[in-house]
Amino acid sequence: MSNAPIRAVLADDERLMREQLRARLTEVWPELDIVAEAKNGLEAVELTKEHKPDIVFLDIRMPGLTGVEAARQIAQLPDDDDWLVPEIVFITAYDQYAVEAFEQGVADYVLKPAERERLQLTVARIKKRLAQREGPATDFSDSAPVPLQQLLHKLSGQMNPTGKPAYLQWIQATVGQAIQMIPVEDVLFFISDEKYTRVQTAKVEALIRKPIKELVDELDPQVFWQIHRSTLVNARAIDGITRDFRGRQLVGVKGLTEKLEVSRSYTHLFKGM
Repeated sequence: MSNAPIRAVLADDERLMREQLRARLTEVWPELDIVAEAKNGLEAVELTKEHKPDIVFLDIRMPGLTGVEAARQIAQLPDDDDWLVPEIVFITAYDQYAVEAFEQGVADYVLKPAERERLQLTVARIKKRLAQREGPATDFSDSAPVPLQQLLHKLSGQMNPTGKPAYLQWIQATVGQAIQMIPVEDVLFFISDEKYTRVQTAKVEALIRKPIKELVDELDPQVFWQIHRSTLVNARAIDGITRDFRGRQLVGVKGLTEKLEVSRSYTHLFKGM
């Protein structure tokens, strides 16, 4: 890892909870630089965009946007070589949100009030994940971490158990001069530019106007993995992972010669556990 300080944003609608978390973090991670505090989910997204932190601590229930909704927006912020999607830590008073996915490396959680021992474990996990970002990734593995979108969908379902998500089944897309209905299960990947999103199947290349950030919420995250802010790939269609001469990961797609670039924020998907 570089010598630059690790930077964090805290978000909780209760001032006393923010102060308590800040105090505990100062005890267990004194070198952590807490650059901003947010009182709600909207502020959390804006402050994350402004400060580009390494970590965001999000209260799971906040006014305006919940922590889960804020995390979805944060995960869609543009990433580049200078800033990756930050590590997410959810703060919750309810241990029913401590689902299995938290233990699989994609995010973490801390119960209110933040206890020193549990926070030390969280800090150790975050440091490990931040260090892994700097290291080489292994080939594609069945034991890869759960994608962040999958965890966020799962948490949304827990917070609203009667609102079971209905994922898209069909894509209405333009093929040449015609409109065609494409079964979602046939799509190999979606890739966006500034105006359109390309829908690729084994036989058809089509265009839609729906951006990736909307598709992320409408597609089954267990099937479609985000590997770049502009790319979703059908996990069942992944043929393998290679590297180009610059060391970037490239996803091979079954039946196609085209390779899809993996941005640094998503290389963890293809690390062996």
